[in-house]
Amino acid sequence: MADGAAGFGLGGGFALIVVLFILLIIIGASWVW
Repeated sequence: MADGAAGFGLGGGFALIVVLFILLIIIGASWVW
């Protein structure tokens, strides 16, 4: 896991933030519904 994260670098970090943000939106939408 650590090696994979290191391999992605900044790009992986940015992608991870985007994924977490999308998940947050999905969870929020489920709460609204």
